Amino acid sequence: MRKSKAHSTGRSSAHGVVPDRRQRRSAEIRERLFRAALKLFAEKGIAETTVEDITNAADVGKGTFFNYFPSKDHILLAFGEMQLGKLEEAVKTARSTNEPMPQFLRALGVRMTQEPTRNPAIIRALLQAYLSTTPVREAMIDLQNRVHALHTQMIQLGQKRGEIRSDLPAADIAYVFRQTIFGTLLIWSLYGDATLRSRIESAFNVLWSGLAPRSVVASTSISSPRARE
Repeated sequence: MRKSKAHSTGRSSAHGVVPDRRQRRSAEIRERLFRAALKLFAEKGIAETTVEDITNAADVGKGTFFNYFPSKDHILLAFGEMQLGKLEEAVKTARSTNEPMPQFLRALGVRMTQEPTRNPAIIRALLQAYLSTTPVREAMIDLQNRVHALHTQMIQLGQKRGEIRSDLPAADIAYVFRQTIFGTLLIWSLYGDATLRSRIESAFNVLWSGLAPRSVVASTSISSPRARE
């Protein structure tokens, strides 16, 4: 019994170090696979990229891939989760600062498009994932529902501060905001040039004329009705 206890203590002590090392190694491999896949998707397209291509580029064994991702399509889901993480951090920042909502939302648009700027083909690949019939499509839809919920929280915060019109439901405004950013990304992805930031800013300037409180719009005589889907 005493020997068993000592052995158990020894393992417990080892676990204090080994799991951390393994976790760091695991995170490193996952990141290499993720980045290698994104690069190949941009260069060759998703359909033409094989799992073996990805593992070769990441310098790991082919079987290793499936320890981290069920399929190559799930790389896109991981990309979406990464973007969602940025959005979650942005919402936390918005709640803890007094930055005016127009400036905050404008900065959010730029922040959320930093990753696609390096890889415009990913935007086209994401569209393919949404239109596919794979299990990833359902996960993508769930991801977008979570994004919409976070956007709604930000709009509600702006309405509470009197910085965003309050005569429309926050969820509806959040939907239009999301559609504006995503639509701009998709159009830009056809070109893949250096105009993304200016496109986002131009889109936001037009969008804000509809988001601003009605008293502000009336004083500037701006009217920009939009049809909803």
